[in-house]
Amino acid sequence: MEKRYVIGIDFGTESGRVVIADVERGGELVSHSTPYRHGTIVERLPGSGKAVGQDWALQHPADYLEVLRQSVPEVLRLSGVSPTQVIGIGVDFTSCTIIPVDAEGQPLCMQASYRDEPHAYVKLWKHHAAQKEANRINEWAKESGETFLSRYGGKSSSEWMVAKVWQVLNEAPDIYRATHRFVEAGDWIVQQLTGNWVRSNCSAGYKAFWHKHDGYPSSDFFKQLDPRLEDLTATKLAGEVLPLGTRAGELTEEAAQQMGLCSGTAVAVSIIDAHAGVPGSGAVRSGQMVMAMGTSLCLLVQSDKEVQVEGVSGVVEDGMITGLFGYEAGQPAVGDLFGWYCEQAVPAYVQESAEQAGVSVHAWLESRAAELKPGQHGLLVLDWWNGNRSVLEDADLSGLIVGLSLHTKPHEIYRALLESTAFGTRRIMEAFAEAGVAVDEIFACGGLPQRNRLFMQIYADVTGREIKIAAATETTALGAAIHGAVAAGAERGGYSDLATAAVRMAQVREETFRPIPENMAVYDELYRQYIRLHDVFGRGGLVMKELKRIKQKQNNPH
Repeated sequence: MEKRYVIGIDFGTESGRVVIADVERGGELVSHSTPYRHGTIVERLPGSGKAVGQDWALQHPADYLEVLRQSVPEVLRLSGVSPTQVIGIGVDFTSCTIIPVDAEGQPLCMQASYRDEPHAYVKLWKHHAAQKEANRINEWAKESGETFLSRYGGKSSSEWMVAKVWQVLNEAPDIYRATHRFVEAGDWIVQQLTGNWVRSNCSAGYKAFWHKHDGYPSSDFFKQLDPRLEDLTATKLAGEVLPLGTRAGELTEEAAQQMGLCSGTAVAVSIIDAHAGVPGSGAVRSGQMVMAMGTSLCLLVQSDKEVQVEGVSGVVEDGMITGLFGYEAGQPAVGDLFGWYCEQAVPAYVQESAEQAGVSVHAWLESRAAELKPGQHGLLVLDWWNGNRSVLEDADLSGLIVGLSLHTKPHEIYRALLESTAFGTRRIMEAFAEAGVAVDEIFACGGLPQRNRLFMQIYADVTGREIKIAAATETTALGAAIHGAVAAGAERGGYSDLATAAVRMAQVREETFRPIPENMAVYDELYRQYIRLHDVFGRGGLVMKELKRIKQKQNNPH
């Protein structure tokens, strides 16, 4: 029998990555990455230079299509795989990343009449300018006795679908009226590949309040929220919601020609990028947790029961692995936090030293930071540079460094930043334990576990847990490919279910990171102080919010 392969397409924050994987052996055969030409738009629109608002984060959908045209043909060329051997395609995408489109599926920002309208562009997952709308959703859900928010830790986020759509309605009603659908970018890519409009139960469940048995919240809820939203789910969010692993459709002739594949190839329902790391790591049993570690960090826990967990970003039945409840929690600044420090805050001599050593600033700081003992720098950090997603769920919180002195060195701050994200992860893990959700086994995937050994050892020491590392360099893309194998189905040489496919196709490294007892003892002390700061500034203090209010007032005096 001819060997069979699947393609996984992973759309991240800064680039799109494509892998091709062997259906029987799994793992990555080859991969290719295409950076987004327009990057993340946080200040001005491309072309016109029109300014966007504070806390905005936009992208251009043309960049996503470029990934399909460039990286898919390249992995075929590099691997030598024939298009006839590719039986399935899977797609994962950052979420909640939304696109306003017309009836034909064309994004509004790609039309001449809307190219200078910020609300016509893609709102990236880390667009936080809809916090006012998120706050009102939370208030009204509580006032009206709605229970759906209990599945999301009691709060919705400014990052999610309804808040972002409502912001468009409030600030650009013409764009809202012109929009036929607001779609997750992952669902839009699937539509571009197949011509079919379907929504993923993963993104709809975690980011748009959809429930397997109850559907969306009632139209009465949305009407009371804002009369203009009464028909939101029936119109702007319309589309059949399909479970993960389902075949969304088949590759159209046009899409096949652009990518060098065969029309009729099975295309899977899309999945959230971090969530694709679950099958990509082989985590298919209750009690297993995957840490998807990149620009942000998602903690994804599989369980055989559904309970309320403080600050969880969502729990969805069949949301990651069929037959299990998938819990999501997370931290919105991890790799981004370290990147900010290296790009914006280190002195010139650090950059010069790194250049002389022939290494990156990250690598130079890591080597120096690794020479320190836990607690030796005398610093403690709150890791809220991009707000707090779990367990406080407050985008208005900001970062804090305690213990600075005239003797503090750059590598000491760098290590304290690494430690702060580990403390944040431990706090989330404790919330799961307090709710009775077991975490028996931990996997890590993403770019950070591949590059930064100190980072991973700190996580093992702070959490006191052994951490296994996914073998695939592009774990989420492999997870997407696994979905492609299930969409193809056993009849086409793929698999009948996600769990079987993941066990066969995913692998972990032999080396693991185990906690060092003497480090654990110090980190236990530091963690107690972290929790004191966490509760003072996160639960009771208004200092960070007042600073943000003053900043907004000064930047927008009118």
